[in-house]
Amino acid sequence: MEFKRTPDERFDKLPDYPFKPNYLEVDDTEWGKLRIHYLDEGPADGEVVLLLHGQPAWSYLYRHMIPPLVEAGFRVIAPDLVGFGRSDKPTEIEDYTYARHVAWMSDWLTQLDLSGITVFLQDWGSLIGLRLVAAFPERFAGVVLANGALPAGMVPEEFAALAKEAYKTLPVVKASELDACFRGTYEGGAPGVPGFFYWRKFCAESEEIQRPGDAIDSIGNASSLTDAEKEAFNAPYPDASYVAGARRFPSLVPVFHDEPEVAENKAAWEVLKQFDKPFMCAFSDDDPVSAGGDKPFIKLVPGCAGVEHRTIGPAGHFVQQDQPEQCVRAILNITGGRESAP
Repeated sequence: MEFKRTPDERFDKLPDYPFKPNYLEVDDTEWGKLRIHYLDEGPADGEVVLLLHGQPAWSYLYRHMIPPLVEAGFRVIAPDLVGFGRSDKPTEIEDYTYARHVAWMSDWLTQLDLSGITVFLQDWGSLIGLRLVAAFPERFAGVVLANGALPAGMVPEEFAALAKEAYKTLPVVKASELDACFRGTYEGGAPGVPGFFYWRKFCAESEEIQRPGDAIDSIGNASSLTDAEKEAFNAPYPDASYVAGARRFPSLVPVFHDEPEVAENKAAWEVLKQFDKPFMCAFSDDDPVSAGGDKPFIKLVPGCAGVEHRTIGPAGHFVQQDQPEQCVRAILNITGGRESAP
């Protein structure tokens, strides 16, 4: 598998990101290896907090959450998914599949032999992370889910053909128009077409995705990024050859029932329906992407019972950027609740 490796100097002197890099190689599923980068801060024997980012972010998103968690005594681990951050970036769009991402992160998790994990999940961090929880429930002690999901065919089958045809006719919008698309207020939008379809087409076809930090600043954020922060989010991607992962991810979300990983996600849901360890939903108050996505988890996951779920705000899709302190408090609350449980 051909891949790019971002030069180290791209990560020099990023604002509020003084952390030491760590690397581990995983099987690329084609008789080769890929290198995954991760942060590993705090005491080696501390209780593990795992922070999984989504698309098109990387571990830089957690820069303001890591220090207070370390101060609280946790061992904090934040990897970069393959294709993002300091991790290797396969160059071909087709190299990225949902199944491979689960396999890569499963290999990484088991090599590190992590256990007793409290995991914080957001965006694609939840699509991959919840599959890890379902595959290795014995390794996880608690879950905080923020603006995430585990989709298994969201579009009803009777509307699938119409939805696929509608997708073909959608324009490639500007990054600055994405928020309006998700909110259903985009003036050029087609009635009834989910905003996610515009995001899927934007990532697949727009040249603007070559600067993922600009897209992060465009989707439901309560606070804008500074120029330095935006450049930090863009640091892993010197040119267009590095962004195949960012382009590919939305097309891997199993929106339709005939797409890959629907059956696997349904199987993962069956495990989650038996997961009785603490499971907190901490969705934001103004995320046009995932609004209402907490309801099925609260209804179906036993671990949600008796947990103090919360709304984080003011915050948009990237809660870690908008309200890192509230995200930390959610983690501290669920770990404290577990420690005092019989």
